[in-house]
Amino acid sequence: MTTMASDSHTWNLVFLQLLLEELGHRVVNLGACVPDGLLVSECRRIRPGLIVLSSVNGHGHQDGLRVIRALRACPELARTPTVIGGKLTIAGPGDPERQRALLAAGFDGVFEEGRPVADFRAFVRSLPSVATLPTVPVLPVLPAAVRVSR
Repeated sequence: MTTMASDSHTWNLVFLQLLLEELGHRVVNLGACVPDGLLVSECRRIRPGLIVLSSVNGHGHQDGLRVIRALRACPELARTPTVIGGKLTIAGPGDPERQRALLAAGFDGVFEEGRPVADFRAFVRSLPSVATLPTVPVLPVLPAAVRVSR
C-alpha cells in the first residue's frame, strides 16, 4: 500500500493498513512519496495479491494514470488487482468520466472520497481466496505496497 510520489500524507495509509489487517490480511506499507520505479520493483519482489493506491492531495487521478501504466507494463503485475482511492482531484468527487478513465487505464476499482468504506471492504472480500493473496501493497497514490495474506 502506498501513496503516489506527489502525496506525502500518511494517515490514510495507516487507516488502510488497519482496515486490511482487520479483514485478515498482512500488509506491506511502502509509505508516502514512493517513486513509481520503487513501487514497481517492490511489487515485483513481494508479488502482492492486491495493490492499493491512496491519495489525499487531489492529484490521484493524474498520478494514478501514470502509475497504473507502469504496473500494467510489467508482466508479473499485469493481472494483479489494483485499486485507487481517496481525493483524486481538486475538482471534487463524483465525475463518472474520471472513474471510467481510471478503470480503462487498468485499475480494477476506484474508491473516490465520499464512497462508503463498505464498498472497499466488499471489493477486498470478493478477491480470490486469501491463501492465494501473498501480499497486498497499499499505496497512497504514490507507490506504496502492502502485503496481504492470512
